[in-house]
Amino acid sequence: MKMIAGSLQWAVFLIASSIAAPVAIAALFHLNGADTASFIQRTMLVLGIAGILQSLFGHKLPINEGPAGLWWGVFTIYTGFVGVLYTTADATLQVLQSGMLYSGLLFILFAATGLMNRLKELFTPTITFVYLLLLVLQLSGTFIKGMMGLPNESGKVDGLIILGCAITMAFTFWISGHRIALLRRYSVLIAVFVGWLVFLLLQKAEVPVFNGIAALSIPDVFVFGPPVIEPGMMITSFFITLLLIANMMASIRVMEGTLKREFHEEVPNRVKQAGIFAGINHFIASAFSAVGPVPISGAAGFVSATKTRALLPFIFGCLIVVIVTFFPAAMLLLSALPAPVAYAVTFVIFTGMVRMAFHELASAKNTEQSLKVAAIGLMTGVGFMFLPPDSVAELPAAIAATLSNGLITGTVVALIYEQWLIWRKRNSKVSGQKCV
Repeated sequence: MKMIAGSLQWAVFLIASSIAAPVAIAALFHLNGADTASFIQRTMLVLGIAGILQSLFGHKLPINEGPAGLWWGVFTIYTGFVGVLYTTADATLQVLQSGMLYSGLLFILFAATGLMNRLKELFTPTITFVYLLLLVLQLSGTFIKGMMGLPNESGKVDGLIILGCAITMAFTFWISGHRIALLRRYSVLIAVFVGWLVFLLLQKAEVPVFNGIAALSIPDVFVFGPPVIEPGMMITSFFITLLLIANMMASIRVMEGTLKREFHEEVPNRVKQAGIFAGINHFIASAFSAVGPVPISGAAGFVSATKTRALLPFIFGCLIVVIVTFFPAAMLLLSALPAPVAYAVTFVIFTGMVRMAFHELASAKNTEQSLKVAAIGLMTGVGFMFLPPDSVAELPAAIAATLSNGLITGTVVALIYEQWLIWRKRNSKVSGQKCV
């Protein structure tokens, strides 16, 4: 029973934290209802498979995979190329599908050459702090809007949704800190179902209709056509892969810190294996015409809140997601989870991420240097979050996707600045020794 509950909890968390991206991308490309459902099905299948492969053969940590925000940004930018650089939406999606294939090759190349191990050394406690805090700041706006019922047709906040989210959040905070360990362990699962019940009582949750739905559905491969060679996408994929590696490093680093701090567990370095399987997962995403996956930092908050370190429930949770994608009725039921409930529960989980961020900063050895780096990184990242997306639309896709993502921009700036400070300090010591 414990295994079933733990696995179901991971499955619900994976779906709730990942469903928004494929829905939004399908809307951007004006896919019809059947094509949207198929796109969601394929993306969820890829995320489930990716989580299983990484946990068994890659980094071997309980980190769920989610649609990469960077790929989401590239998809968004490429919608502007429909009818301009590419004749149709399907032709554009075919190029994007090919881009994930290029990215998979680059992941494996970087891992095989040992570059990833060198990159991991750059993710110091200070950089991890900047990354975590920017992540929370970037998502907080989405959480708050979602918990107010936005966006909607009227463009105004919905009082009943706010009430439902307030009740769900209060319950989630209460049960996640409960003195009974069993309730704490399954707090996310219980909170999701209680929130769902609250929204049903408030008549703000849709009851799915199962009439005319096929019993079984097998996802198609290369839906938008076979891979194509496209020089522009090759260049975009190169820069996006570098940033995705940074994203993956940060997620692994955050989980390692959580396991060390809360479970007193030392984690072996498996960055090379993680990189290889990140490449394989991108191959799978390309084959199933889905969104490229990346390890999600929020998994550390989930593990911290539920105290579920074991890999087996996580693997079975991913397996549940894989199985569910083959049954449209089950997929419809899970996708009927009201988005505000997912936002309210995830909001509570991410408050723990703020705590983790400050723990990372406190562990930094050079406090003054860390504060300087954090200040530069946070100001840059938050500043770019306010940059209008249209203002970078005419730039090359890789640059536009980076500049429109304050999380990545701020982290990279902090990383470069910290390495420059370290280099300057090292050189000044060498010069001092020569003078002596």
